[in-house]
Amino acid sequence: MNKIKNNKNIIFVFGLIILGLSFSRLIPHPSNFSPMLAAGIFSGFYFKQFYISSFLVVFSMFIGDLFLGLHSTMIFTYLALITSVFIGLYLKRFEFRNILYSGLVSSILFFIITNFGAWLVHGIYEKNIYGLLNSYFMAIPFFHNTLISTLLYLFIFKILFNFVVKKKVLNNSF
Repeated sequence: MNKIKNNKNIIFVFGLIILGLSFSRLIPHPSNFSPMLAAGIFSGFYFKQFYISSFLVVFSMFIGDLFLGLHSTMIFTYLALITSVFIGLYLKRFEFRNILYSGLVSSILFFIITNFGAWLVHGIYEKNIYGLLNSYFMAIPFFHNTLISTLLYLFIFKILFNFVVKKKVLNNSF
């Protein structure tokens, strides 16, 4: 009976996380200012299970996309989110230095993958090296929001994680 109650708690918390992440995409915010990369890193670190962590982030993003509109570069966005999960899986500790490095690397990979997708799929760039470089150049103004939001949300997740561990709000049964 205790295991059933524990499983319900896990499902409830997991559902709240998905709804919270999905909702964060629907409220007004600057372009590319999102907790999604940070959630990928953190879920990879915390759950240590690729499929669970990937599902959490991709499904949250998909729910937001259902409301905001499906688009032709979704697969590249989801692939970039999954790379952030991989980065989180390889973190040994969730400390300041690891947060900085993982946030920076995830943001750079997101930039590279999603803008490659925009170049490949959209007809606004020439299909040559100059068009690819132009797609990256045109996206530079959005990169700082990705980086700042990823680092900010990673630190927020760290503070919340430390609070939950200290207060033993949740047991470590994931």
